[in-house]
Amino acid sequence: MDAKAEILERIRRASVTPVQAARSELTISTRSRPDIVDQFAEYVAEYRATVVRASEGNLAKAIEALLKERGSRKVVVPHDFQADWCIAAEPDTGFTHRELAAMQTVITCCALGIAETGTIVLDAGRGQGRRALSLIPDHHICLIWEDQVVDSIPEGVLQLERAAKEGKPLTWISGPSATSDIELSRVEGVHGPRILDVVIVSVNS
Repeated sequence: MDAKAEILERIRRASVTPVQAARSELTISTRSRPDIVDQFAEYVAEYRATVVRASEGNLAKAIEALLKERGSRKVVVPHDFQADWCIAAEPDTGFTHRELAAMQTVITCCALGIAETGTIVLDAGRGQGRRALSLIPDHHICLIWEDQVVDSIPEGVLQLERAAKEGKPLTWISGPSATSDIELSRVEGVHGPRILDVVIVSVNS
């Protein structure tokens, strides 16, 4: 028996003692909603994303202003995106990756945001579209309602449990796509949109 076979045989014969991982009880945050949302906005901005506050009543104008600022004319949205938020956008009808790459901007909703890390999560729910839609265009406008922001990662994971069990893709976004090489040279746009605008929506008119 050679060394490799001997090692594998020892692994097969080894007994494994089950370990029950101890988990602390989840504590739901008692912080005020404004404090949680303000921290989320602050941390998102630290990732070099642009944060805009808007009410539901002026959401369309806020989106229009962002598109004008970026010079975007080719805009794509999920097929179930609310049309009156951006009438100039094209609903996704199954565009190829090449066709999505030709789009300047994508606009989506999201599943939730996490104040603790300034992270946004998409779970392919309503108004979010397929994963490729939010990863290929260079500019992403993401809409998040104030009541979608949770305080901590455990709270967020709890809310995502159902989507995870259903096998839905979870896309976690912490700022625009960026990576660094061994010399710490920062390159943006390698793994997703180079530009991220986050619109925090209040229900007040």
